[in-house]
Amino acid sequence: MIAGRIIFPAAAAAAEVEERNLEREGEKGAVRREKEGRYRQDVTFGYEIIYGQLTTFTDRKLTDPSSRLNLRRTIDGGDLSEDMFKNFWSSQEQQNQSRPQEVPTDSWYPPSVVSTPSSSRPATPGANTTSSFGSSRPIDRPSTVSNVSPAEAASIIAVLKDKSVDELRKLLSDKEAYQNLLLSVEPVKTQNRVRDELRNETLQLARENLEKEPRILELRNQCRIIRTSELATAQEKLHELERKKEETLKYYSPSSLLNRLEDTMNKTEEESEALHRQLLDREIDLSAFAQKYKKMRYAYHKRALTHLAAKTSATA
Repeated sequence: MIAGRIIFPAAAAAAEVEERNLEREGEKGAVRREKEGRYRQDVTFGYEIIYGQLTTFTDRKLTDPSSRLNLRRTIDGGDLSEDMFKNFWSSQEQQNQSRPQEVPTDSWYPPSVVSTPSSSRPATPGANTTSSFGSSRPIDRPSTVSNVSPAEAASIIAVLKDKSVDELRKLLSDKEAYQNLLLSVEPVKTQNRVRDELRNETLQLARENLEKEPRILELRNQCRIIRTSELATAQEKLHELERKKEETLKYYSPSSLLNRLEDTMNKTEEESEALHRQLLDREIDLSAFAQKYKKMRYAYHKRALTHLAAKTSATA
């Protein structure tokens, strides 16, 4: 019994461990198969993104079922250029390097394929998803998105709608062909024409400025001569006139007028006193004295009253 009791738990534990190992191997196999399936789906989704870019630039020229089926057969058959697919993955990896994301250590996918932790692979290439593909187009490359007016979009569509799939592939892979197509678009032509016009106008203005340079130098020399000779004479004359103006204003100032009026009044007083002494000394007859003395006293009192009135108004 003791041995049975010892052997039975050991066998049960071994069976349980073996069962757990089998379950883990089954789970690992299921996870591996699921990852492989997702990887295949993401690779197919990469092809769909390339296809979506082509159809976007060509006004969805291949949106009809027959053309789409032919293109998918071409992709599934391996006719799509391998370099184009490598360029697509390398561009996605370069974009994700600028925005590093947390990549699981056990991930089977390249960094550009791994989605955010809160999202799974997108269902369709045109859907607004949160995967690395869906987020890299509007977020990782904001500089490539521009507000195109309907007229400009129509002109670009008119250029691309008649091109074949091979021509569109060449535009995506050949930089020279893409540059030639870009220069043939009407908005680009208009922009280049406006740029050339502005450049020509700027050059014309620069030439006119250079042609006026001798006249500018001549005028500067004349200004220098005027400043050194004529200006000095004019300034000296101006200073003389300002000095005379100050003297005139000082002569006719209220205080100066009162002083001169007081001096004249005192002088008239002295003259009348002298005339009175002449009368006492019998140097002048009475009739002449009366006539002159009356005029003097009249002038004296008139000036005295004027002086008093002016002094009173100035004090007030």
